Formats: sequence, C-alpha cells, structure tokens
Amino acid sequence: MKWATDKLTRFEVARLIGARSLQIALGAPVLTQNPDSTSSIDIARSEFKENLMPMTVKRELPNSEKNIVEIKKAITNWLEDHSGEV
Repeated sequence: MKWATDKLTRFEVARLIGARSLQIALGAPVLTQNPDSTSSIDIARSEFKENLMPMTVKRELPNSEKNIVEIKKAITNWLEDHSGEV
C-alpha cells in the first residue's frame, strides 16, 4: 500500500496543532519569534504556519508497514493546498 510521505491528513494536522498546544500550555518553549496571541492554540497555529513544528508523524498502515512523514515538506504542501489556512 502506498501512502504519500509528504502529505498530511486533516486529522494529522489537528493532532499536531493540539499536541503542540498542550506542550506550550505546559511550559514548552515557544518557537515563533512574535506570537500573535497568548493563547497556546493560537501560538501552535502560528508555529504550524511558519513551519516550526518540532514533531514527527509516524503512520502505521493496515498491512503493518510504518511510514515516517517528511514533516517540513508535508506542512508546506498543506499550506499550499489550503491557501495558508489552518
């Protein structure tokens, strides 16, 4: 089974932003230079838009194959495909 390693699903995007938001809320350092807001979810969205997500996405496919997503390229593709909206 082939699964693109440079694309994210909407569920993966939601998981990335949610997980990063939780990290920020628990005191993780903020990677964006000028956060627009003090809300952890807004800061996580800003980091996503700036391609600064310090995470890895691993997919386990139904045939037990594992894929690791090229996160920088996948975020860039997501932003291009969705006109920069998160």
